Amino acid sequence: MATIKDIANKLGIAVSTVSKGLNGAPDISEDLRQLVLDTAVEMGYKTKRMRKENHKKLAILIENMDYENINDFGYDLILGFRQMAYRDNWQVDVIHVTDSMQEKEKYNTYMLKHGYTGAFCMGFALQDTWMKQISKTGIPTALLDNYVTLNQHVGYVGTDSYEGIGLAVKKLVKMGHKKIAFLNGSRNSWVSDQRQESYETALKDNKLTLDPALTAFGHYVADSAKYHVPGMLEAGATAILCGNDLIASGVYEVCKDKGLRIPEDISVVGFDDIPLASEIEPGLTTIRQDRLELGKCAYFTLNSLVHHVSISKTMLRPQFIERDSIGKVAK
Repeated sequence: MATIKDIANKLGIAVSTVSKGLNGAPDISEDLRQLVLDTAVEMGYKTKRMRKENHKKLAILIENMDYENINDFGYDLILGFRQMAYRDNWQVDVIHVTDSMQEKEKYNTYMLKHGYTGAFCMGFALQDTWMKQISKTGIPTALLDNYVTLNQHVGYVGTDSYEGIGLAVKKLVKMGHKKIAFLNGSRNSWVSDQRQESYETALKDNKLTLDPALTAFGHYVADSAKYHVPGMLEAGATAILCGNDLIASGVYEVCKDKGLRIPEDISVVGFDDIPLASEIEPGLTTIRQDRLELGKCAYFTLNSLVHHVSISKTMLRPQFIERDSIGKVAK
């Protein structure tokens, strides 16, 4: 394990200067402080606080995801993670991450400065500054719905989109639907790309032709529907599969405004099974992700990485939850 003296020797500076850099002293430049921190991470240095047996800290880093309310997508993920971490005496801090935060400090040095052994990252986009740095990090990191290649320190946690979307398309085809639209979530998201590929594969498996007018990327919010659903309806869609339940709720509103009945005139399927899915009328048919179990799996993945077990992917099976928002094609 590297020492402060090792870092000083590598950089050709005094041990006292390294100590100042590691401890945030105000009398060295920001550039030198960053260089000391970067070198410490590169050499695997751990502070005395991190080496103490009773100092065990993990971070849940969240961007672009609601999590504070019981109805929020991220709530159960955090709960499941914390339930598992508590048994092993880990302290878990939940940190809201912003763009400016990522620009101000590198991922590795943020983790080192705050004494975190590893992190579970939720809601990040592929183009985010920290995501690019995570692809090369040596810090144990579990990613929700994101994946980086060739890094033994980083693992993926998610739900099998191929199986979930495949089940939904198969059910709709059985009901006579041939014009099945897909309103996806945000671009620049690994899981959105996976769900798009899953949709196209499911169409092919059911001998349906992909129609570009019936598929679109939006955002994982209800407002996406008003920009894309009118075009899908004009293209003859009889069913709309959505990237998440929030998008599906927006589809409900657009259809209602156009005087269309669900499921008599148009069938709608969501993804996630958040509480909203069973509360709206008619009840939303959806692909369930067990978010509590996903949170537990994220801890399992991260804890394995901390103990040098290199896990690439942990994937849960989805469940197809049929409610009242799908029906046979109107004649």
